[in-house]
Amino acid sequence: MKLYIVGAGPGAPDLITVRGAELLAAADAIFYTDSLVSAELIERYRKPGADVFHTAGMHLEEMAAAMAKQVKQGRLVVRVHTGDPSIYGATLEQIALLKEEGIEVEIVPGVSSAFAAAAAVQAELTVPELTQTVIFTRAEGRTPMPPREKLRELARHHCTLVLFLSATLAKKVSAALLEAGWSGDTPVAIVYKATWPDEIVIRSTVATMADDMRRHGVTKHAIMLAGWALDPHIHERGYRSKLYDPAFTHGYRKGEA
Repeated sequence: MKLYIVGAGPGAPDLITVRGAELLAAADAIFYTDSLVSAELIERYRKPGADVFHTAGMHLEEMAAAMAKQVKQGRLVVRVHTGDPSIYGATLEQIALLKEEGIEVEIVPGVSSAFAAAAAVQAELTVPELTQTVIFTRAEGRTPMPPREKLRELARHHCTLVLFLSATLAKKVSAALLEAGWSGDTPVAIVYKATWPDEIVIRSTVATMADDMRRHGVTKHAIMLAGWALDPHIHERGYRSKLYDPAFTHGYRKGEA
């Protein structure tokens, strides 16, 4: 007995992986969070007669029981998650309950909304000699952060930050970055519903991000990207990798003198 957890990608129906689309097309029962995953994606790939279950209104045990019931009936069951299931996907607790029922789980990765947001602003999150580290995190809200993962402490690394689930906490994010020593003019990009038809891109700074988001009415479904890699003029700064430097020698090319 097996259930498939499939990453749906950030929103656009054609950004699901080929494997994910094939599983959707073969599924007898599809479970998806209708508040986050595009209904168009489900309708595009599901086969006629497949049962579709909306899970936004279900609690964990209810959802796990419903999925287990379908699997035990010998049906091919797909659980669809927004973005990639490994990041804030709440998959761990689902897998634990399914294993108690003797059900194996296979996870199919998806395109994270973090990368869709970076693509929307044409950003390379790791820029040679500027920043080589990316931290995926969130601001502390109703879900507490582990003591060593407070945003202010993580921000002291002064690398690129990608913040999930933090759109309602923009003021708190701004304050934490300033307390960590970030300058107020450090670039920030906020992408609302990356790759969806109503996508909004907001170019901002650490000091003005809360006001800019409020002005655009963005309070949810947004990824925040922060750091100098998000400089809108980064393409004019002359940063280059060693790999493509004419003078750099590696296993496939001898550098020019």
